[in-house]
Amino acid sequence: MNRTTILRGLATWYLGVWGLLAIAPHDRHDWLLENLLALTFVAVLVLTFRLFQFSTTSYLLITVFLTLHAVGAHYTYSEVPLGFWLKHTFDLARNPFDRIVHFSYGLLLVVPAREILMRLAGVRGFWSYYLPISGMVAQGGFFEIIEAVVAMLVNPELGAAYLGTQGDVWDAQKDVAAAFVGSLLTTLLLLVTPRTVSYNTESDP
Repeated sequence: MNRTTILRGLATWYLGVWGLLAIAPHDRHDWLLENLLALTFVAVLVLTFRLFQFSTTSYLLITVFLTLHAVGAHYTYSEVPLGFWLKHTFDLARNPFDRIVHFSYGLLLVVPAREILMRLAGVRGFWSYYLPISGMVAQGGFFEIIEAVVAMLVNPELGAAYLGTQGDVWDAQKDVAAAFVGSLLTTLLLLVTPRTVSYNTESDP
């Protein structure tokens, strides 16, 4: 398949999944809150497509992450059935789905972050590996703050469900740490196999 076909397929997949999961979510108000940042991110990708196009690899990774987020938004992160299965199977203290998504945030999105730095800022060598990890940690902390502010301003009563703390006072710190570990693992993979990810964005003939 050529690049155009793949990108259209990814867009169709996400819109289809998002549309299905928009039907009868576990908590409509929480679903709206969860989608504020996600849809803003998608809108930015669409509006800037003519100015900056990610590689096909990056769009694939972004789509996987957005799919996970759509699932979490539908059920609320602390109520995702897969998380309950993992909790009971491995005798965990909480539903781990939100932590998995934070881990995936670093694991999947550090590649697009690195691509931006390399192509727009000309970052190379050591800094092309260090700065994306640092950026993912900073973004993770920033979004934890944004989520708290949004919850307080839009609907404070939904704060616990929206933030998915499940009674853990260190939830925000652990979420950021999960993103850090995910981004570190992907970066180590890039170091070992530097040709694993291609940033080729040439248009198809």
